[in-house]
Amino acid sequence: MAKQENCDDQEYKARSVALRLLARREHSRQELALKLRQRRLESSVISMVLDDYEGKGWLDDSRFADIYARQRIELGYGPLKVLAELLQRGIHQSPSCLDELSDADWTRNARLLRKKRFGFADLRDDWDEKARQARFFTRRGFTANQIERALEVSESDDS
Repeated sequence: MAKQENCDDQEYKARSVALRLLARREHSRQELALKLRQRRLESSVISMVLDDYEGKGWLDDSRFADIYARQRIELGYGPLKVLAELLQRGIHQSPSCLDELSDADWTRNARLLRKKRFGFADLRDDWDEKARQARFFTRRGFTANQIERALEVSESDDS
C-alpha cells in the first residue's frame, strides 16, 4: 500500500509542479523534464505527466520555440544565437518566425541595434572600435556577412 501512495504522491507532485511552471511561462519538454528531475521525481512519472500535458496542448515545443525566438529577436539577438539557445532547450527544428526572416531583415535588425547601442559613427579609420562592435554582434549571434553590412553604415548613409 505504501508504494501505491508514493507513486500517487509522485504523480500529484509532478503534475502540480509542471502546471505551476507552465502557468508562469512556456517551457520546452526538455526544460520541464529537467526541472522535475531536479525535484527527484521518477522518470516514468515525469514522462507520463509530460505526455498527458502534450496531449492536452498545455506543453508544446513548437509553440515554445516560436515564443522564445520572437522574444530573443526583440531583445536584439541574431539567428545563430537564437538557434543555439533553442538547441540547448531541446528544440531541434527552426521555428517559423525565424524562417520568415530574410538575411536583409537580420541585417536591418543589426543596424537598428548598432544605432541604438553605438550610433552610426564612421568606422572606416577606427579599426579598434570596428573590432569592438564586431565582437559585440558576434556574441549576439549575427553572421559575419550581417555584421559586415551593419558596420558599413555611417551617419551620412542614414538619411
